[in-house]
Amino acid sequence: MPYAHHTKIEAARRLRRPLTPAEQALWRELRGKRLGMRARVQHVIRGWIVDFYLPAARLVIEVDGDVHDQQVEQDERRTATLGEEGLVVIRVRNDEVLADVATVLDRIEREIAAASTG
Repeated sequence: MPYAHHTKIEAARRLRRPLTPAEQALWRELRGKRLGMRARVQHVIRGWIVDFYLPAARLVIEVDGDVHDQQVEQDERRTATLGEEGLVVIRVRNDEVLADVATVLDRIEREIAAASTG
């Protein structure tokens, strides 16, 4: 993967500070290798800042709020670009994370398992 431009890296660093409540809830579960692997928050890949990235599983997790209802085409381009890099992208809604983070984690764990057998 090409290196990220320094302005994108700085933007990602700024985004790490004001995580949404749903992102905070999911980050509490992903950080510290709780799923058996390192997770990165607000990570730059091919010019896109993704919410979470699990490099060992080549898995991107996007936590979507209402704004994503207005940017469907941009999200589809992002997913396609990341897919070209061999990454799997899963999208979850803010309300899914806040209502039942355990179910979201189960979905993430299934993707990790699929990546390790695929």
